[in-house]
Amino acid sequence: MELGLAGKTALVTGSSRGIGKGIALALAAEGARIMLTGRDLAALEATAEEVARVGGAKRNRVALHVGDLAAPGEPERLAAAAQEALGSLDILVANAGATKRGDFFQLSDADWAAGFALKFFAHMRLARAAWPMLKAAQGSLVAIVGAGGRTPSADFAIGSSVNAACLALMKALADIGLRDGVQVNAINPGHVETARFHGRLKAHMAEKGLDEAAAREDIRRGLAISRLGNVEDVGALAAFIVSPRGRWMHGAVVDIDGGQTKTL
Repeated sequence: MELGLAGKTALVTGSSRGIGKGIALALAAEGARIMLTGRDLAALEATAEEVARVGGAKRNRVALHVGDLAAPGEPERLAAAAQEALGSLDILVANAGATKRGDFFQLSDADWAAGFALKFFAHMRLARAAWPMLKAAQGSLVAIVGAGGRTPSADFAIGSSVNAACLALMKALADIGLRDGVQVNAINPGHVETARFHGRLKAHMAEKGLDEAAAREDIRRGLAISRLGNVEDVGALAAFIVSPRGRWMHGAVVDIDGGQTKTL
């Protein structure tokens, strides 16, 4: 499907691997110019080569920025780097951020502070810094949040709380976007097959004494979902939402989790 993204500019955070990488590839395949950002230069460079290939082997369509969005001033530096490298910003995909799982009573205040710093505050500060560019371009902001924001679990207290806060922030920004002409939405992925998930899969295999195929099926059944997701699922959805074809979507929270979230 032609989505009308050719020539658009996009900043995708946390894009060296996983869901962010999948979104960057999906946008590049539609002809967008991309800025990739993350903390690992080698991983970013490898992803940039893949993005260039799907974008027609044009390496100048890909810019890189290495930084930690939890560091003071980094969201503002990233927004300035995007302005310099891309000239304008049509699309911001706020994807960076992971939180610690574990027993609620074993999680420290530092664990909680780190979870909010890397995800909630990074999303908030980057949106604030990039908003003038998005407003000028009448662009789109989409946040990759997570199913835990709507379906909390005992071992994901930090992530569920951070994700719920991110969803509330996106709802507030959507109201501002109505005034300023900026489209704002959120995507809640469920269990997606990334390197982080594969670590949990190996732990499940060891705990249950199962081989990989049996462990995957055991996880699927336990979650009562149709299947595990992949980064291409989320990438395709994000590309549609930020395209002209998805422009009527505004202030929406879209669950993409194989049926894990039971509310409608």
